[in-house]
Amino acid sequence: MEEGERPVKTEAWMQAVRRQLDLGRLLPLGGPDDGTWITEQAAVRALGRTAAEIPGVWLESLRIGPAPLGPVSEPSVRPPAGALPPGPLRIEAAFNAFMRQPLPRTAEQLRSALLNVAAERLGLAAVAVDLRVTDLHEGPERDVRSRTTESAMGPPPEAAAARSSLPATRTGSMRGPGGELADVAAAVPGVARLTAVLGSRPVKVERHDCPSGQHVEVQLAVAPGYHPLEVARAVRAAVADAATSDTGGLVTVTVLIAETAA
Repeated sequence: MEEGERPVKTEAWMQAVRRQLDLGRLLPLGGPDDGTWITEQAAVRALGRTAAEIPGVWLESLRIGPAPLGPVSEPSVRPPAGALPPGPLRIEAAFNAFMRQPLPRTAEQLRSALLNVAAERLGLAAVAVDLRVTDLHEGPERDVRSRTTESAMGPPPEAAAARSSLPATRTGSMRGPGGELADVAAAVPGVARLTAVLGSRPVKVERHDCPSGQHVEVQLAVAPGYHPLEVARAVRAAVADAATSDTGGLVTVTVLIAETAA
């Protein structure tokens, strides 16, 4: 290796690690048979947009992880590397509250909204929301917001996520079965684009133990107006049908959602 190549490769590796950390956990969508996961980054964005619509709430941080002592299930297909197994999830949020109404009412509105969006718009099995009030304000909300700087409170996860752009991928640049299956996945209604947040390709094809068997992993972004889990189910069905017609063997499909407008 040339001396000049080492710093370049090291920097590329560090960027890949930072991008992976920005994604957060890989959270299960639906049940064990749905074969779908979503990045914590994408889920936090969706929940953050909802929290921003609640009067008297200024979200500071938001995390989603497994519920303590919650039962987990074995997924029916191979999950993405490092993904959480299907099971109940817990949302943890810290927020500033503006005294427009009693604090318990504000907290209950936030809790209900987060649970509703997680379950109804995303398909996350969220069973609990832990809230922490970091500050109380009595003045007009717009004045307090204008005095709160990023350096003082740090960016909420959804703001940090917004700075991390997902790499779009053109399916035409891929050759072989992966490229053909990428075209199939991209054509499913509700798929905004394919992404490559885990590795360099949006569609990875691996062999099962049997010679004709395949496992396919698809990474994608969901278009506005579509339910992420429904889109993922349609993608899995379309890709499985296309791959099966080519190989005639066992085909399993996993979907990772890296972005959604839900």
